[in-house]
Amino acid sequence: MPSAPIAITMGEPAGIGGELAIAAWQTLRNEGPPFLLLDDPCRIRALATSLGAHVDIATIADADEARAAFHAAIPIMPLTRPVPLAPGSPTPSTASAVLESIETAVALARGGHVAAMVTSPIQKATLQDAGFPYPGHTEYLAALAGVPRTVMMLSGPDLRVVPVTVHVALANVPARLSIDAIVETTRILHRALEEDFALKAPRIAACGLNPHAGEEGRMGREEIETIVPALEILRKEGIDITGPHPADTMFHPRARARYHAALCMYHDQALVPLKTIAFDEGVNVTLGLPFVRTSPDHGTALDIAGRGLARPESLIAAIRLASDLAGRRNRPSSETTR
Repeated sequence: MPSAPIAITMGEPAGIGGELAIAAWQTLRNEGPPFLLLDDPCRIRALATSLGAHVDIATIADADEARAAFHAAIPIMPLTRPVPLAPGSPTPSTASAVLESIETAVALARGGHVAAMVTSPIQKATLQDAGFPYPGHTEYLAALAGVPRTVMMLSGPDLRVVPVTVHVALANVPARLSIDAIVETTRILHRALEEDFALKAPRIAACGLNPHAGEEGRMGREEIETIVPALEILRKEGIDITGPHPADTMFHPRARARYHAALCMYHDQALVPLKTIAFDEGVNVTLGLPFVRTSPDHGTALDIAGRGLARPESLIAAIRLASDLAGRRNRPSSETTR
């Protein structure tokens, strides 16, 4: 376990992020890994009271204080502006606090003050109504970190998936799918599987884009003209990647046993099987950043916010995975894992 705590961002304050953080602390307070919240202590205290959760809050000024406080109270580094308790009612007026929470977590992670950051879900439309220019969290984190390209991985107990194209309309996917995009995404994925997931010889399986992986051009030529040439480049670099495979036969148990990660061509091709297999345990991992970032694989759930119905398993999994990945970055392991 890393010596530094993990920073958890506020996310959309009208969503379920706060109540999940409270539930995660109740689960992890005695076993770790320790974390701190970047939030409004008054909001979290009021939220806990409304949920009937008997928790103490420790307002801290420095990340180093979190580990000592964690067993007895939820450590919170306050934001510079108050945030109202209004479950289910998002407003652009809180956008500056949401972004401050993210920016502070990045600064703490880059400075080595926290081992990793876990981001609570944001309400993209609310932020964009306030002038936020990015499609989502991942793109914003890449800009803050100054990296040209990041890769989104969804990880569950029995499946890891990476989409080459992410927040793109389905009609625009073929135009966005290029040899360079497939090659660059796979290189980042392969490096992460080796370095962060401690896999000695990562095996990657690539999906086709079209039904039956194009059936030799009868159902589309993207496999022939784009995917196969990209895979040939990767194999020449020594990357163990197979495919393109028909996506409809990629995700049953016997198929999943043959690879460590699935390279998918578009968003839903990756996320539908992952969320079907591991809806409550799925974790979003951003590959290619100079720090570890994970996130629960669900949204803000405004419809149930503040009602105590949200399940914390995905957030807990995100915290534990962030701790594992950070520990491996600081102390490389030769142990092969699944």
